[in-house]
Amino acid sequence: MAVKLASARRGRLSMTSLIDVIFLLLLFFMLTSTFSKFAEVELMNAGSGSGRNDKQMLFVSLAEDSLMLNGQAVDMSRIADLLETQPHDGSGHLVLINIDDSASSQRLVDLLTSLRVVEGLQIMMLS
Repeated sequence: MAVKLASARRGRLSMTSLIDVIFLLLLFFMLTSTFSKFAEVELMNAGSGSGRNDKQMLFVSLAEDSLMLNGQAVDMSRIADLLETQPHDGSGHLVLINIDDSASSQRLVDLLTSLRVVEGLQIMMLS
């Protein structure tokens, strides 16, 4: 007796489930991603000085693991308060920031963000 085997037929693939999976993945990544507004940080490089500056100069040295104000170690969270307590003649302060090679750019942004709250403060980056 001869047995007739049925040839395997390929069925059509339904794209509906694939589209649903892609839509769910797109929705998942859109909802889990963070949308943040990027802020602008003003920087001014120190150049050759020709004029006289009447502001009191303060020196900040920034490294990856340390922060110093006029040679004294300070905490990042207290530097704005320390700058406000520094004596000045009413024209404000000029802060010179020396950045060590080990300091990250995020640490610099954190420092500039904390200094932003101080009134009458001018910041110069030393290169």
